[in-house]
Amino acid sequence: MEGVRVNKAVADTGYCSRRQADALVSEGRVTIDGKVAVPGDRVSKGQALAVDGERLTEEGESILLIFNKPVGVTCTTDEDDATNVIDFIGYPKRIFPVGRLDKDSEGLLLLTNRGELVNGLMRSRYGHEKEYDVRVDRPLTKRFMDGMRAGVPILDTVTKPCALERTGSKRFTIVITEGMNLQIRRMCAHFGYGVVSLKRVRIHDIVLGDLKPGEYRKATRDEKRRLFALTVNEA
Repeated sequence: MEGVRVNKAVADTGYCSRRQADALVSEGRVTIDGKVAVPGDRVSKGQALAVDGERLTEEGESILLIFNKPVGVTCTTDEDDATNVIDFIGYPKRIFPVGRLDKDSEGLLLLTNRGELVNGLMRSRYGHEKEYDVRVDRPLTKRFMDGMRAGVPILDTVTKPCALERTGSKRFTIVITEGMNLQIRRMCAHFGYGVVSLKRVRIHDIVLGDLKPGEYRKATRDEKRRLFALTVNEA
């Protein structure tokens, strides 16, 4: 069958994720050669694809930024939010964050123009690891550490077993493969612990390294190749 599905075609331009593209199509905001698209439509090379009347063109470059998000910056593209990450970075091309890192947390955040990357990394069933350095408000106990490792009941489910290593009397590293809202904070709260600081230091094999808060760098060719190969093929 010729062409690609309209949701994938929109996402491939870097405009948004594929899930967001599904919503745009359902809302009647996407057109193909001026005709309103419906779910399942396909787009062939050379056809005019637009959202809200704005013509979309596929980006020639796959952008992947590695950013050390400071506390206080919000992982949103909403221009009405004065703390949005896009305005903070000021990158000259359209990009959006891959997943979220809550406003009170800091550390590694990926930004891209490729919707497939968002889809691939957000699908927790693929088990993409995310590592965090966490400091809590009181000394760690064996009960806390064993309980965190085994799985914690939050948000009407139980978190998957995870790796946790003590690095200080009130500090630990944790590796999770899920992305629930405020997951680590909720896990700690289940045992009566408050999170003092939370810093993401790794996503899959991309590490924060020595980037200072507020700084970003472009991913290397090898980093981009490995991450896109891992996720885009799954999307």
